[in-house]
Amino acid sequence: MSKKKSFLYKFIWSLVGVLFVSGGITASVFYGRIYQPNVSLNTDKEVFVDIPTGATFVDVLQILSDEGIIINSSSFVWIAERKRYNDFSIKSGRYLLKDKMSNNDLVNLLRSGRQTPINVVFNNIRTKEEFAGKISTQLEMDSIELLEAMLDTAFLNPLNLNAFTVSTLFIPNTYEFYWNTPVESFLSRMLAEHHHFWNDSRKAKAKKLKLSQEEVTIMASIVEKESFRKAEQPTIAGLYLNRLRKGMKLQSDPTVIFALGDFSIRRVLKKDLKIDSPYNTYKYKGLPIGPISLPSIQAIDAVLNYEKHDYLYMCAKDDFSGYHSFAEGAVQHYANAAKYRKALNLRNIKR
Repeated sequence: MSKKKSFLYKFIWSLVGVLFVSGGITASVFYGRIYQPNVSLNTDKEVFVDIPTGATFVDVLQILSDEGIIINSSSFVWIAERKRYNDFSIKSGRYLLKDKMSNNDLVNLLRSGRQTPINVVFNNIRTKEEFAGKISTQLEMDSIELLEAMLDTAFLNPLNLNAFTVSTLFIPNTYEFYWNTPVESFLSRMLAEHHHFWNDSRKAKAKKLKLSQEEVTIMASIVEKESFRKAEQPTIAGLYLNRLRKGMKLQSDPTVIFALGDFSIRRVLKKDLKIDSPYNTYKYKGLPIGPISLPSIQAIDAVLNYEKHDYLYMCAKDDFSGYHSFAEGAVQHYANAAKYRKALNLRNIKR
């Protein structure tokens, strides 16, 4: 073989070797960008990323970077461009991430819209404003937007509700929602759950009491605020039903506290009973114009399944156990009340 041919032969094989090596390096780089881990969570707990409604690709990248989710942002951008994950394909929602996810897996998840549902929980709520705030801490929706929708006459009128009774629509429980559920869809779901709760059996019991569903809920809110002791609630419900039937004022301290708007009060004073409010059951007969809380299912059922008795009066026991002393007549009630006032004074509870 001539020297010229030998040189050419070596050159060709060298070139092939260089191309092979460089091709391998390029392939390795591409493979790394696509399939190597680029998500670092550094925790054993579940980690979610929230992509807001109307977010752009720049917003998504900022969220992933600011929360320290992705290791290499440039490689994420590279694969996102090639998979056409851009402003036009972004789907809002809350997504469950896994440690060591690749760019390919992450983009596929975000582009798919496969959200993880959230358990939305609400209980121990006093006002509709508090309710809207509670929901907004769990879902994307704004509390003001939710409150305005709740008070919109276009929503209320077909349901025969008003700004005071709208809270009776919401049954405290745990519900599954997607994080980006719109306000309208949320309210529709709550209405469906309300209809499901008020089955034929509950409707029949309310009818027998000659109370509407809203009135049952209003009474249940009073019963629950009178006592957290579930065993007592049917007894208390029976007492207030007795007073209603006799045309007596309910004279419930929790309604006065609600009217005052100071939920830290532990002792209702005589001057408090004079407040002119439709919630003040010392001043006005009948039920208040709306609930003083969102009562639990337990409390609503306590009203529907009330205990039959002749009690007309009740007073908290002087041992502060949360239980009450019940009485059929005023004389015994005044004696019970005197014991409780003495106990309050001994503990220096003045307000």
